[in-house]
Formats: sequence, structure tokens, C-alpha cells
Amino acid sequence: MDSINQQQPEENRKDLIGSEAGKKIKELTEKSNTCFFCTKIASGQPLTTRPMSAQKVDEHGNFWFLSADDSHKNAEIQTDNRVHLLFQGSPHSDFLSIYGEATISKDKELIKELWEPILKTWFTEGIDDPRITAIKVEATEGYYWDNKHGNAVAFVKMAAGAVLGKTLDDSIEGTLTV
Repeated sequence: MDSINQQQPEENRKDLIGSEAGKKIKELTEKSNTCFFCTKIASGQPLTTRPMSAQKVDEHGNFWFLSADDSHKNAEIQTDNRVHLLFQGSPHSDFLSIYGEATISKDKELIKELWEPILKTWFTEGIDDPRITAIKVEATEGYYWDNKHGNAVAFVKMAAGAVLGKTLDDSIEGTLTV
């Protein structure tokens, strides 16, 4: 039996390298900047996972988050800085898996750049809260799943494929090497 990828009538895999990978990462995270931020990934134990919003993503595959210096996340990063970020932009596309290395900073200028007023929910003293840290995650590798022409075209292709009994979808996926 052929795999689903071998049944595709058009190319559905494209690995991206360098600036092309960085641009794809930035594009996918602009649709949803919220991810599952996973730590303790090399421990052999269940991952520690929590939802986080990326405050900034650049075209080099770097992500910035704000976090409290007394959080479990920060303590886990200090023990093992390897992290995994999992994004989902929509129910049917814009999926992103990023493996990277995290560093923690108390740089006040960086914190000011990343600050948004809603963050006062967690940092009750505001932008000058002494507990605020910036976490930078530098992507070392990743994988994406998306569609080529938007969700509407993808839906029409899937529906046509179901009627015709053929694998017709608009998917594209591949590795990301920044």
C-alpha cells in the first residue's frame, strides 16, 4: 500500500533552509503567537508544558517571551536550556514545531521592547516588576505543516478528493533549518 504522500498528484514537501526557513517561521507565528512551551525535553520524564505568547519572532528563527524569574519554567531552563515550541495557527493549517535553546536575560531595554500593558496581569508592578525576565529561544531545527493556497482552496481540494476517491489536498510540509 502506498503512503498518503506518494498518492499526492502534486508536490507536497518543501524543506526550507536559512532565510527562507526564518521567513516561514515568522509567517506562521504571525497567524498565532501562542504556543505550547515545553521544557525538560531530555529528562526521560513527561514534558513540562505551558501555553505562552511569543512577544517577538524574527526572520532568523529567534523567539522572545517574558517570564517570571521565580517560575518553574525559568528554573527548568537553568537546569536544561533545550526547549520545544509547538504552534497551531488555525484548525487546518499553520502548524509549527520548533526545537531550540533558551537563554534568560534581565536586560531592561529588551524587556521594555517586549512589554505590553496586558502583561501587568502577571507582573503586577508593571514594566518595572523586578521578577520580569526575557527568554530568548534560538531555533536549531523545526518542522512545519501548512497549505499552499489558503484554507478555502484546501477545503475545496479535500472535498473534491473525497468525491473522486483520490488524495487531493493542498498541504505542504518540510523541515526548517535556520
